[in-house]
Amino acid sequence: MTEYRPRRAARVLVVDDAERVLLFHGVDPGRREHYYWFTPGGGLSPGESPQAGAARELAEETGLERAAADLGRPVFQETTEFPFDGVWYRQEQEFFLLRVPSWAVDTAGFNEVERDSITDHRWWSIDELERTKERYYPDELPTVLRRALGKD
Repeated sequence: MTEYRPRRAARVLVVDDAERVLLFHGVDPGRREHYYWFTPGGGLSPGESPQAGAARELAEETGLERAAADLGRPVFQETTEFPFDGVWYRQEQEFFLLRVPSWAVDTAGFNEVERDSITDHRWWSIDELERTKERYYPDELPTVLRRALGKD
């Protein structure tokens, strides 16, 4: 039986005026063959609200600074189980929508783990996500985006 480390996280669906979502390309340091795309965000500090954690992670990972209140209410919530660097996590996470006209991503705030595991970033349209053979998380991202953007 797998032992899971519980974790709380907050993630941000950063969507530009062209209705593309910002995703990072990463690799699991414990499984160098496992590449995937994912949204900005990460683990919450003890006592940190999801909105505050999402705003903090957004600034650290993209250079985009927004007040926690600007993120509003979560547009999607899930519990996911996954391995990362040899540890299995059971992560409860909330996703927030943030619309921006455009943004030049600044990764200067990456920590050591992020510098070691994030290889690239790009903006994806919903159609591109639906057509790609590349792995992205959450699996239902196109559906989540359509719902959050009122396109379902």
